[in-house]
Amino acid sequence: MAAAPVFKITPTIQQYDWGKVGKSSKVAQLAESSNLPGFTVKEAQPYAELWMGTHPKSPSRVPSTNRNLSEHLKANPSLIGQKIITDFTDAGDGNIPFLFKVLSIQKALSIQTHPDKKTAEELYAKQPDIYKDPNHKPEMTIALTDFRALCGFRPLHEIAAHLKAVPELASLIPPLILERFLHLSSTSSTSGLPASPEAKQALKDVFSATMTADPSAIKRSLESVSKKASGPENAADGVSKDVLDLVVTLNTQFPGDVGALCPLLLNDVTLKPGEAIFLGAGEPHAYIEGDVMEAMANSDNVIRAGLTPKLRDIPNLVSCLTYTPAPHSKHVVKPALFPDTKQPQCVRLLFSPPLPLTSHSSDERSAKSLLYNPPIPEFSVIQVKLSPDEKERHPALDGPSIFIVTTGSGRIVWNQGPGEGTGSLDVGLGDVVFIGTGTGVEFITDRKSSDGIILYRAFVQVP
Repeated sequence: MAAAPVFKITPTIQQYDWGKVGKSSKVAQLAESSNLPGFTVKEAQPYAELWMGTHPKSPSRVPSTNRNLSEHLKANPSLIGQKIITDFTDAGDGNIPFLFKVLSIQKALSIQTHPDKKTAEELYAKQPDIYKDPNHKPEMTIALTDFRALCGFRPLHEIAAHLKAVPELASLIPPLILERFLHLSSTSSTSGLPASPEAKQALKDVFSATMTADPSAIKRSLESVSKKASGPENAADGVSKDVLDLVVTLNTQFPGDVGALCPLLLNDVTLKPGEAIFLGAGEPHAYIEGDVMEAMANSDNVIRAGLTPKLRDIPNLVSCLTYTPAPHSKHVVKPALFPDTKQPQCVRLLFSPPLPLTSHSSDERSAKSLLYNPPIPEFSVIQVKLSPDEKERHPALDGPSIFIVTTGSGRIVWNQGPGEGTGSLDVGLGDVVFIGTGTGVEFITDRKSSDGIILYRAFVQVP
């Protein structure tokens, strides 16, 4: 008997010290609402991440078979699809190419980056106890609440202004390195053109000098900056009060940690719900506060250098960054209408035979399904937002997908197969559902539902 093309899966929870505590955590709220087996919210404990996928560190399970999701998919490869199995190395073992998460962040989580594929393979071969798999980890975050992050290096002229305005930072950098950087930043283009190799090297030298500075000098610098931040607003002319205040906040969370100085070097961005950023390999970043959806390649490789009690690997982090200075807008992912065959990102989607359900006009669709499509093949994400008594149909995708309900409740309906009619499944807050390759679906809300439904659906598309 063929496996059902749509079924619920059980996610897993990660409790890290940076997570939001108790029921203030979106992760805890979703786990509690979905009746996660054996789970009870403990108000004094942090709940940081909800994982949905096949990563061996913490795989989702299929309640109906009591198997790990990867085991179920390996036994039923049609749910992944031959094209995905052919194009992605591990898919034949039942692994899907992406890992989907909910994050709830109360305390900053590490100055970090993720390796590219080649570097990941090298790190895994040399240090498999630290770097757990040979895969790269590009990632995209979509804000569920107001979300603050550091992402990518600031434009060179902004970093130069901060170095001039904050001598406490400049003092950590050898004079010749500092002088060369300030000279190159003054001659560097501000027109949006890529930085020259010389400018990138100068940025690398400044960042490396900062991250490897003497700990006692870093501590003194942070104490001085904290005093300056509590003084007159123009105490550091050339640096915004928000940035100085963030340095103070990070130094409070991680006293004397060099990562607390990174807001002076990295873009500081606050996303509103529904806004998104993408971070490719070699981009430095740190998540500061908020709740987000996060999609990434199926990896857990993180190279850390600050704001963390975990292992810091500063040499590898410094060596693998891209050193691409740019405004935070470089990392922004703007959603597009889904589905829309006029948009390039939708050309590769396969449309299923029509479901025997109500269809909608293009205007009606525009407020219901939005596609976040980063420039990598492993994943994209669709946000579905329906009011009470609304429906939204998605065509069949040429790859598997996972969705989670973050608000409200409703029902999903799909074609079982030729001559087999339709199947349906009630879904509510926190429910996580797998949809097999080639399955067209429709999401439906009840007119009695006061919240409607909001869900996020991650999927892989054939390259």
